[in-house]
Amino acid sequence: MSPTKKDRNNRSSSGKEIPDGRFAQIIADALHREFGDTHAAIKTVVGLTKANERAVKNWFMAKNGPTGQHLVDLVRTSDEVLEAVLLLSGRRDLVIAKKLSDSKQVLAKMLRLIGDLERLE
Repeated sequence: MSPTKKDRNNRSSSGKEIPDGRFAQIIADALHREFGDTHAAIKTVVGLTKANERAVKNWFMAKNGPTGQHLVDLVRTSDEVLEAVLLLSGRRDLVIAKKLSDSKQVLAKMLRLIGDLERLE
């Protein structure tokens, strides 16, 4: 049974608000991109974060966002959430550096594959 509105704890948002006020939506979008839109996606995130399933569903629905250790667990396992947090933190430079590093790794892998294919000819 869900708590009534009177039973819910309303948290103060003073000092914790993201400038555009869209933290929960941005994290939800990142979760959907990384894990998908299925119930299995929610179960996966529950397994990664050890968070309550209802809390994870709320993250996916952008009703609220993860905090503390749950956010750290998501950043550790999800590139999409990491990038979202970096952008929200005003660290676009780190997102660019990460994407450049990732691209170099993919390019190196492609070049090795091309070399392997050429040796087969």
